[in-house]
Amino acid sequence: MTSRERVRLAIQHREPDRVPLDLGATPVTGIAASTYAKLRQALGFAPTPVKVWEPFQILAEVELEVLQKLGVDVIGLNSPVTMFGYRNENWKPWKLFDGTEVLVGEKFVVREDEKGDILIYPQGDTSVSPSGRLPKGGFYFDAIIRQQPIDEAHLDPQEFAEQYTLYTDEDLEYFQRTVDQLYYNTDLSIVGGFWQGGFGDIAQVPGPGLKHPKGIRDPQEWYIAHVTHPNYIYEIFAIQCEVALENLKLYYQAVGDKIDVIVVSGTDFGAQHAAFISPDMYRQLYKPFHQQLNDWIHANTPWKVFFHSCGSVVDFLDDFIDAGVDILNPVQCSAAGMDPMWLKENYGDKLVFWGGGVDTQKTLPFGTPDQVRQEVADRIRIFAPGGGFVFNTIHNIQQGTPVENLLAMYETVKERGQYPIVNN
Repeated sequence: MTSRERVRLAIQHREPDRVPLDLGATPVTGIAASTYAKLRQALGFAPTPVKVWEPFQILAEVELEVLQKLGVDVIGLNSPVTMFGYRNENWKPWKLFDGTEVLVGEKFVVREDEKGDILIYPQGDTSVSPSGRLPKGGFYFDAIIRQQPIDEAHLDPQEFAEQYTLYTDEDLEYFQRTVDQLYYNTDLSIVGGFWQGGFGDIAQVPGPGLKHPKGIRDPQEWYIAHVTHPNYIYEIFAIQCEVALENLKLYYQAVGDKIDVIVVSGTDFGAQHAAFISPDMYRQLYKPFHQQLNDWIHANTPWKVFFHSCGSVVDFLDDFIDAGVDILNPVQCSAAGMDPMWLKENYGDKLVFWGGGVDTQKTLPFGTPDQVRQEVADRIRIFAPGGGFVFNTIHNIQQGTPVENLLAMYETVKERGQYPIVNN
């Protein structure tokens, strides 16, 4: 059975020969560049600079030879434009705080401030204020809030319009060329990184890729505006949705049926102990737009809809399903109400669980290899029966994660992920 066949069975809630595996197909199923450099050496590959394809979280581009070595079944078709607004091209060397040698795009333009923090400029333009900060010794960039004074009596949703633009011919040519390379030269299942249904994605609210972001850009004020100015939020989403629908049509023309999964949203609706907003607010402000995009996808393509939402999202699951969500990620089992057994029993026939494989807050970075093996085996035993499960860590593999724990994880997936699943 090929990887593509394996994933297609799993996302149709059918049992393939083994549990499919993801590493690095998306910016929420990836691995920190520093950790990846150590992993590839442990796998026997010669040291070489790691490409940082997603700079906000400093994530590694996982090479095909590593995917094959680990038995990974999926690969990403991701945007050539990063969150900081520059394109991943004309790679140049850079070095992380821990000394890891990496490659970054030509317009990854940074400077060090007096505290030793690294500041990054949107679109590589040093004539404007930096839009991100990597604290000294830190692992990822934080958005810099560049919000200008707000006149709450005259809020204009159109100020967000520059953030939502149609794909360029260059973008579409890239998607078409790259999907053909991946489809015809590998047997991997392809995940399309669309993301444009990420209404209110708090990583994007500050506008890290914009030179002069306008409107409400402070995350705290953004959430408050859901209550004080709901029409403003709704109209911003309407603008975003209109562009996203047109881009879906262009995207489908470029990639066709070669992808199996499309990532529509990365908006986090949950935190560790509770949700960010109420289900009623979700239904009022978000769900109508999710439904429009997902309805178009299901009516016009064979793709499965992938939603990423961290934290405790148990109160949203019925609405997600009603809005057309097929796949849930990262399945944060450590969050309130997200018990894996309960999720499988109540939603295992309605949602594909893409994640939930092992805790990246505690077990994977701080546990022993035996503890990792036990948790991975338990999650496979719970989530895998009947299909509807793609193994991935709960969100990205973090910097500082011991390589021996990663090897224990992948060994256990290989040993325990064969169907029929052994219940012990």
